[in-house]
Amino acid sequence: MSSTIWSVDEHLDDILATVRPLEPIELQLPDAQGCVLVKDVVVEVALPPFDNSSMDGYAVRIADVEGASEEFPAVLTVIGDVAAGSAGLADDQVVGPGQAARIMTGAPLPAGAEAVVPVEWTDGGTGEGPAAAMRAHSDAPEGATGEVRVHRPVVAGAHVRERGCDVEPGDLALAAGSVVGPPQIGLLAAIGCATVVVRPRPRVVVLSTGSELVQPGEQLTGGQIYDSNSFALTAAARDAGAIAYRVGAVTDDAETLRATIEDQLIRADIVVTTGGVSVGAYDVVKEALSSVGDEDEPGGGVEFRKLAMQPGKPQGFGSIGPDHTPLLALPGNPVSAYVSFELFVRPAIRALMGLPDVHRPTARARLSAEKALTSPDGRRQFLRGRHDAEAGTVTPVGGSGSHLVAALAQADALIVVPEDVTSVEPGTEADVILLG
Repeated sequence: MSSTIWSVDEHLDDILATVRPLEPIELQLPDAQGCVLVKDVVVEVALPPFDNSSMDGYAVRIADVEGASEEFPAVLTVIGDVAAGSAGLADDQVVGPGQAARIMTGAPLPAGAEAVVPVEWTDGGTGEGPAAAMRAHSDAPEGATGEVRVHRPVVAGAHVRERGCDVEPGDLALAAGSVVGPPQIGLLAAIGCATVVVRPRPRVVVLSTGSELVQPGEQLTGGQIYDSNSFALTAAARDAGAIAYRVGAVTDDAETLRATIEDQLIRADIVVTTGGVSVGAYDVVKEALSSVGDEDEPGGGVEFRKLAMQPGKPQGFGSIGPDHTPLLALPGNPVSAYVSFELFVRPAIRALMGLPDVHRPTARARLSAEKALTSPDGRRQFLRGRHDAEAGTVTPVGGSGSHLVAALAQADALIVVPEDVTSVEPGTEADVILLG
């Protein structure tokens, strides 16, 4: 471990200078969810591709229903059905004076028609009062013929979705750098894109170390605790946009750990370990990885550092294996591990995705507390807090101890106390990192 004290920013800059976005690949739409577009997607087909009805009803000419009412309905001759998915009326059929075509939602507006009258504004072809709904074609095919009484007038274009009213050919559908979520997949499918070129979601392998760790659900015996870090950090990696693989806790044996990590490299774009990075006699990550070289990569291998931060002073970073896979070694205390993940691993994952902004949003908020917050001189402290955006305040949650998992679960922000500040008085503004 170097004797140099690194700042938080220096350590993060070193990580981001090393991590490169993953190579683009072409994926089918369902597989592209959560990925980042590499290039702009331009519309080739108008959406919608034709004028179509937004209601079940009757396609009519404006002049034919002018002044229509229940007392004096406009009586029109029904010349046929236009169903969604059909080409419309026959080529030689046009909605002419005194005529209407029964039309379904999404069906193309037939030639001659200027608007759609909802079926509820008509008698539905029954010769009776206002219709509640259209009778199914299979039950009453005669509904596509005969007469319909229209009880209300409409204006031109009423209940018609015009061709290209959503997007036109040549429009930018999605810009490069967009994350492909459900609405984006819907748009891509709607304009006919079956595949897109994206950067794949990074594969993150998370493993915790420590002979004292037991998997949840098993029985604890003397000196043992449950492994929470691997669960929390795997969830955090997924939340950041990665595909995450959790490896059960590895015992405090350097050879076992080294072999486990080497086995995992085949499915890892980044490896995250937690525990074993401090100065104790059993700090196995440091023991196992300090000697790991990266022969053809200048400066390769893993370097262990002390950072001017609290919690999270001991950190490790480097690259390992034939593909120079980035590895971040985080402390073992749960809060230290989680804070370190937010500050260093999450930005690395977002950089692998190719996102332009890799950082969590931040805000300024007034400290709402009964007493001043204290912080060690020369260290940047990250305290858990709850942020009230409406009030513009942040309230500390729990103490500064790096083992307080319960307080972490109640927090939605990190309160940042700069290196040169040793006390933050209530009512003072502070920077907060928003975790929500």
